[in-house]
Amino acid sequence: MGTIDDYLAGLDARDRDVIAHVYAVAGEGRETEQGKSYGMPALMYRGKALISVMRTKKHIGVYPFSGLVPDEVAGALEGFDHDKGTIRFQPEHPLPDDTVRAIVAARVAEIEDPSIRRRARG
Repeated sequence: MGTIDDYLAGLDARDRDVIAHVYAVAGEGRETEQGKSYGMPALMYRGKALISVMRTKKHIGVYPFSGLVPDEVAGALEGFDHDKGTIRFQPEHPLPDDTVRAIVAARVAEIEDPSIRRRARG
């Protein structure tokens, strides 16, 4: 069992279902594996952290391991709290699948072309 599976096993059913769904959508059509990054369970793509989804005390957080991604997909995040590197939602108001796909596509682009992050830094 990988780190995402281990993490999901410790959650209540409602949170587990919502978080597992985000991970499932995030992994669609890509060769991914479970791993860990910055101490968080993470979906890995080409050896790099793609996304982490975790329950916190007040919300579910989506961590795309990039400060650029939330700004890149800001149009798809209307109605959701977000800032540099974090997107927050409640289980009763989950992220739409297309929003998850946009987050993942932006992060995949960074992984496949590291110059995107370098250009953004100036």
